[in-house]
Amino acid sequence: MFNFFCKKSKILSPLSGECVPLEKVPDEAFSQKLLGEGVAIIPSYGRLVSPADCVVDQIFDTLHAYVLKTSDNLEILIHIGINTVDLKGDGFDNKVSQGQELKCGDLISLVDINYISEKGYQIYTPVVFTNSKDFNFDFKFGKVEAGVTEIVSYKAK
Repeated sequence: MFNFFCKKSKILSPLSGECVPLEKVPDEAFSQKLLGEGVAIIPSYGRLVSPADCVVDQIFDTLHAYVLKTSDNLEILIHIGINTVDLKGDGFDNKVSQGQELKCGDLISLVDINYISEKGYQIYTPVVFTNSKDFNFDFKFGKVEAGVTEIVSYKAK
């Protein structure tokens, strides 16, 4: 069945910086797309905002990752940095709660990217669509501004 009339939806960048292909992430789980399709943001500033109108589905105990769900059931994993689970929450200032409804641009977390870098962690931030098999995507790369710049448009298959 063709979905010619399905509306395309968009996801904005959750961080300001540079949007790059997921393959550039120095972690095989992400670069080989084992968790799903997506992009990565190399942040220049640590203000993490909601990339769409959504619900906070999961907050990792170590505050380094969030799972968000849109009304059309797109699941968005935002994983701040590589191996940052080892920081046990240091450098992350969570501003949301599980089940909370967010509007695009709402503040999720303040992240001390300088602290993370000084501790020797890569600050690549994968934005992965964990149920990507259910959607078609058009990714956009380059300089991005949090809550402003579109990084992907998508529609259900």
